[in-house]
Amino acid sequence: MIEFRDVSYVHQNGVKALDGVSLRIGSAEIVAIVGENGAGKTTLVKHVTGLLKPATGDVVVDGQDTRKTSTAALSRKVGVAFQNPDHQLFSESVEEEMSFALKNFGFAPELVEQRVRWGLELFGLEEYRKSSPLVLSGGEKKRLTLACILAWDPEVVILDEPTVGQDSIQKEKLAGTIRMLTSSGKTVVLVSHDIEFLWPMQPRVVVMKGGKILGDGPAPELMQDKRILEAARVAQPQLVEFGECLRERPEVPFADPLEARRWVEKSSR
Repeated sequence: MIEFRDVSYVHQNGVKALDGVSLRIGSAEIVAIVGENGAGKTTLVKHVTGLLKPATGDVVVDGQDTRKTSTAALSRKVGVAFQNPDHQLFSESVEEEMSFALKNFGFAPELVEQRVRWGLELFGLEEYRKSSPLVLSGGEKKRLTLACILAWDPEVVILDEPTVGQDSIQKEKLAGTIRMLTSSGKTVVLVSHDIEFLWPMQPRVVVMKGGKILGDGPAPELMQDKRILEAARVAQPQLVEFGECLRERPEVPFADPLEARRWVEKSSR
């Protein structure tokens, strides 16, 4: 579905943001991209939409070379909610914001209305339908950008720091939405520092530092690799730390962190 082939990218100030990145992401995967600020995470996902073109190497999305494909064509397949929603919101009302892309993609008027209503209800924004996006809180703006993207049903959904400004209830709803997307065959890429949000979903984790990939694998494997996490300045999930502490006891009650989590959840009922 998405493939990076030895991709490098240099910003105008001379900083190399991507350095020989090779990565393949398949259909219906949940992939979390983690790393410190400046690791190259956002630069990486901007290449998927064609907003940035590689200096060297190739980026291929669903068989299409992003150098030879317009950003408009790629956006039908790939929806991105960037970290700062103010960079994406421009319409006079929430309703117009939600319907803009749908109309541009040629959806019938009745389907536009259906998708708008669905998105506003899903993300709890019905009361703001006629309001300007400017009156929304930061968290509500994040939810609006996500609603706009899901409304046109792209094959790939990329979320850059989606939990910023969201309370615990909204985080749970977001996690449920992500699971729904992958169960329906969508690919979801999460760029996030929120390790506690990522861990329960057990995604494939890509760890970045200095424009390079330090590690790539299942969350239970990488989240226990302190060498990689410390090098990338990524914290371990609390449950992983808890499980490691328990394994150091003379009697070891749990085989792995997931078993510890199940035990904690059962004990708290």
